[in-house]
Amino acid sequence: MAAVTVDDILSVPPIVRPAPGSQERPVRSVTTAPAGFEGEGFPVYRAFAGVDQRLLDPFIHMDQMGSVEYAPGEPKGTPWHPHRGFETVTYLIDGTFAHQDSTGGGGLITNGATQWMTAGSGILHIEAPPEDLVATGGLFHGVQLWVNLPSESKWVPPRYQDLAADQVVLLRSDDGGALTRVIAGNVAGQVGPGSTCTPMTYVHATIEPGGRLVLPWPANYNALIYALAGAAEVGPTNTAIVAGQLAVMDAGGYVSISAAKDQPGPATKLDVLVLGGKPIGEPVAWQGPFVMNTQSELRQAFEDFRAGRMGTVPVGRN
Repeated sequence: MAAVTVDDILSVPPIVRPAPGSQERPVRSVTTAPAGFEGEGFPVYRAFAGVDQRLLDPFIHMDQMGSVEYAPGEPKGTPWHPHRGFETVTYLIDGTFAHQDSTGGGGLITNGATQWMTAGSGILHIEAPPEDLVATGGLFHGVQLWVNLPSESKWVPPRYQDLAADQVVLLRSDDGGALTRVIAGNVAGQVGPGSTCTPMTYVHATIEPGGRLVLPWPANYNALIYALAGAAEVGPTNTAIVAGQLAVMDAGGYVSISAAKDQPGPATKLDVLVLGGKPIGEPVAWQGPFVMNTQSELRQAFEDFRAGRMGTVPVGRN
């Protein structure tokens, strides 16, 4: 994986251990992401499929995109499409993706970078591989997370945050066996670069075989652990998860993740996403590209899109 790394892991700060007496979060459930296709036909794994939406709050949806090795001419993206009422967080681990939107925003996202789009009141955008990647092919691997917005933020003007790979906050486990990249939120007093409307934390960790990572976690957040590659044991009973599986954790003050000593298949290390946030606790009305609070707001979103009130495709970009 080409996400941010360091030559000397001991050069980055260690993660402060949880407070004495803090309770480790046990595993509530483990689910396996089904495979599917998105956009013009690129492969994805639906990480949250089969999980009660109330356990995911404030998150709505997450796709692991790839990992896939494209031949020349094969890379695919999405057509122009609308969003309203939530944020898309696109974290690219390998490869390159280009975003454009109806306000003229967007940009190029590549290895280890994140593009955070707050759709808010409504936007049109497109995600596509650049022409040089289409011509050459190559490795493509990333994750797109949908973060819900509370009702008072669903009507904010749309905006982008381009978070470069070198902006992520790097931390390590005590023994140097795990490197964490904090994209957003607070981990043991260290704050990632993402500016969030909803209080949340988003971490990508790489753990050496046999290594263990302990992350203090806010008691008022939920906690989700998704395996991108490799095999892990999580929680106090060492529940096993492998690539493409999601562990929903129960209440407590910290999470623990151990990498299996013998990693399966092509994986040489364990890669996991750890994410959680403060539940919004509001009704969710979700259909297609819109996430609102009520069915009437959903109907209005579709009407506004059809009437062109979410913007238009910039000239020369269709």
